[in-house]
Amino acid sequence: MRFSLILATVGRTEEVKRFLEHLDRQTYRKFELIVVDQNPDDRLVPILEPYKERFPILHLRTLKTGVSRARNIGFQHAKGDIVSFPDDDCWYPANLLEEVAEFFKKHPKWDGITGRSVDAEGSPSVGRWGKREGVINRFNEWTRSVEFSIFVRRAVVEAIGGFDEELGPGASTPWGAHEGDDLILRALQAGFSFYYNPRFLIYHPQPVQSYDIKALKRARVYAQGMGRVLRKHRYPFWFVAYFWIRSLGGALLSLAKGNFGKARYYWATFEGRVLGWVRYK
Repeated sequence: MRFSLILATVGRTEEVKRFLEHLDRQTYRKFELIVVDQNPDDRLVPILEPYKERFPILHLRTLKTGVSRARNIGFQHAKGDIVSFPDDDCWYPANLLEEVAEFFKKHPKWDGITGRSVDAEGSPSVGRWGKREGVINRFNEWTRSVEFSIFVRRAVVEAIGGFDEELGPGASTPWGAHEGDDLILRALQAGFSFYYNPRFLIYHPQPVQSYDIKALKRARVYAQGMGRVLRKHRYPFWFVAYFWIRSLGGALLSLAKGNFGKARYYWATFEGRVLGWVRYK
């Protein structure tokens, strides 16, 4: 069983170094790394070069913007049985690929597996996570996956056509995230099956370090992506409203505690989720 890891990246160097260092520590060595480089310069060349003798690396260059476009470009070159889409600022524990490979070997009926994200201290990062393992469906999927935690059989991506390129960071649309949720939801609709195991960990920094203007804009754009995916997949309104109420409640609670920065962040999230749902056509 061979993995194809498709890493879309732009603007980062130290984080890519960290990913490579940890990837080289993997106990399971049957993998290839496909780097889809959206930088306008050669900043990654000296970073990648030392590792080309350690494991197969394909370095692709494209100036097309958008992480979903980059992942789709990378997938066209993938040769592995299992495909994953690590973020350029995440990193793997040494036994992750071995554990995932063992899962697929023991459970051939499953088409995909997801794990959860934690930061360097082991605290949950990049959203809320389900505590129990189990089958993924369209309602629990939102706490059981994120793009870089997905490991999926190659045939699934081929069947559903990859990522929706209107979704995700850099897409030049208002829909700045949740392309991974859309991928899984389309796979489920096509009849494929996914499983969630919270013991499979992927490390990722906390996405919000401070509640500045940049964070507020990012929250709004990312939330619009969620709203769009909810509307695209025709979720019942009660389910959509649940997410609206959570973000609105977070804003009101933070305001009551005098944490105005966090209140503005939750309000931007609430506003984005509503706009993404209302504007989808």
